[in-house]
Amino acid sequence: MANFNLNKVILGGRLTADPVLKKTSSGVAVTSFSIAVNRKYASQEEPATDFINIVAWRKTAEFVCKYFRKGSSICLEGSIQTRKWQNQNGETRSAVDVVASEVYFVDSKAEQSAQGSFAGIGEANMETLADDEDLPF
Repeated sequence: MANFNLNKVILGGRLTADPVLKKTSSGVAVTSFSIAVNRKYASQEEPATDFINIVAWRKTAEFVCKYFRKGSSICLEGSIQTRKWQNQNGETRSAVDVVASEVYFVDSKAEQSAQGSFAGIGEANMETLADDEDLPF
């Protein structure tokens, strides 16, 4: 039997805070943020909310910080990454993050404009579709 490994995550949710762009000591762009994702239980009327930690690097980090704000809807693809470290008391801690490789807009242009997330995008870069019949899905 062949060794099969797959680590792919697709998530859609809302940012819980404004993302902040940082640079590593070697100048690589990075941002860490979290998204709220609803999870439904059959026995509950209200969905539970999970808060997922996301890390984005380089151009993806710059894109997120430029166009997304707290409350923005976001869809992303990535992979799960675990990390371990020792705290100041010598205790081993661990965390699970999703490392985003692709990030997509979810909100309509009007919703994004109302949140201010499209600041800096000129109208010339936006295409307006007449109706949903032009969409490939």
